[in-house]
Amino acid sequence: MADELKRRLVHASGSGLVALWLLADWLELGLTWDLFRLLMVALALGAIGLEFLRLRVGLEWWIYEKLTREYEADQFAGYGYYMVSMTVVVVLFDPQIALPAMLMLAIGDPISGAVSDDSLRTVKGPTVLVTMFVVSALLAAPFLWASPLAVVAAAVGATVADGVTLRYREFIVDDNLTIPIFAATLAFLALEFGPV
Repeated sequence: MADELKRRLVHASGSGLVALWLLADWLELGLTWDLFRLLMVALALGAIGLEFLRLRVGLEWWIYEKLTREYEADQFAGYGYYMVSMTVVVVLFDPQIALPAMLMLAIGDPISGAVSDDSLRTVKGPTVLVTMFVVSALLAAPFLWASPLAVVAAAVGATVADGVTLRYREFIVDDNLTIPIFAATLAFLALEFGPV
């Protein structure tokens, strides 16, 4: 249980990247969206590099034991998917879409995990689905307030990604990869093709 709490806190720490972007002007950091994209690419490449060292070279740091799950021992770990998916949405979308999608992963996922029974079902229970939807909508609203449809679309994307287990043969697609991508894609489609 203690390790699970640590994982959730590390998960939530990703919201610091959103805070960095939001506070950059106030702190006079000179951080443009293009520079932020480069930072995210560097972080994602770093995560991929660490996973390569862990899986292929045998690098075993104590932190891996604490923050990775048993089933990740011989496969790409969730934190790698986490950084890759956040980077994908930052590279492909504008801040108003990418930032709430990042928060849905950083904050929404650990909150929905806290109300989940941790069973591996194809579709999670109603409590988890409603929790993820409400939290995601609340996170999207400050960024997408001008389009309630986009708020709902982003929340639906995050909820489906979190609540429905996607499988390809024996491989289960990690929701750390899908939550931001589904949320951002549906928000983008709502903004592009929804009513004005």
